[in-house]
Amino acid sequence: MNLFELQSGKQCLIDEIGVDGSMRRRLLDLGLTQNTKVECVGISPLGDPKAFLIRGAVIALRKEDCEKILIKGVI
Repeated sequence: MNLFELQSGKQCLIDEIGVDGSMRRRLLDLGLTQNTKVECVGISPLGDPKAFLIRGAVIALRKEDCEKILIKGVI
């Protein structure tokens, strides 16, 4: 299951980050690492991007990046 499949209001744990380059560095700097708890807090009207709460910060991620982030499942 990937991060884009997470529904609004649900939480999950990060399993693997398959994003490369500067985007990977940004996600790691925000604290998005393995076993980090993430909550989907909003979805744009067209469904892309989605907003996620990660360690107290809300960030919006595009579908193409979310699909490369694997999750362990909904908690």
